[in-house]
Amino acid sequence: MTPIYRTFFGFTREPFASDLKPEEILQTPEVHAVSQRFHYATRLGAMALVTGDVGSGKSTALRWTASRLHPSQYRTLWVTASRGSILELYRQISSELEVHTNSPSRTTLTTIIRTQVLELTARKLQCVLIIDEASLLRVEVFAELHTITQFQADSNPILPIILAGQNNLADLLLYRTSLPLSSRIVARSHLHGIARADMETYLNHHLKIAGVPQPLFSPDAVTAIQQGSGGLLRRANHLARGALVAAAHEKTQLVSSEHVRIASTELL
Repeated sequence: MTPIYRTFFGFTREPFASDLKPEEILQTPEVHAVSQRFHYATRLGAMALVTGDVGSGKSTALRWTASRLHPSQYRTLWVTASRGSILELYRQISSELEVHTNSPSRTTLTTIIRTQVLELTARKLQCVLIIDEASLLRVEVFAELHTITQFQADSNPILPIILAGQNNLADLLLYRTSLPLSSRIVARSHLHGIARADMETYLNHHLKIAGVPQPLFSPDAVTAIQQGSGGLLRRANHLARGALVAAAHEKTQLVSSEHVRIASTELL
């Protein structure tokens, strides 16, 4: 059954959803900054770092950037990190390369990864490894991860890596044992919460995607969402959707700051 607030405002789909198609993602300056550094590291076969608070849009920016890579030229390997061992990460990468194994051997797994990358390179496909939530990785993983990028005695950089995670990711890369990996970083982006003017653009963009071309949020409501979310997009989505529910309950077509306040009481 369609939620009442969607019917009330005339939405054709769920507003402020996270499952946007790449072409629906708002191309903010932050998204373009991530994209530029991504492509720079990819051209060099090096590493790039993308950091930011939870919900700041790191994965979204990477998803948009990766979608711009032509499938006839690039093979994107996207893994989401965990607190597991280096073996678990290697198995995830192998799976992305369509080789499924439970081997407990580091040597076997690194050989599988390197062999598959070389085969793809021979077919004129450049691999790009994206490790999302990389701030969850153990320090021991950072100490060893660089070894899968070493081809021809480390003289042939053909596997660029993009590491994305929360702000502590940069701190983890400062450990002495992480230096062989962090020394390969040539570019970094840090995503902050967006400003009030950008928040208005963001909210209206999502309304249009959901089938409502006119603004629904009053100026005070936009300010309340920006302040209540700290400019972080995921929390802004929750506040905006909750405020729409509150406004529909009162049968008013204009969302106010009070509706945003009511929505905030539902969030942690």
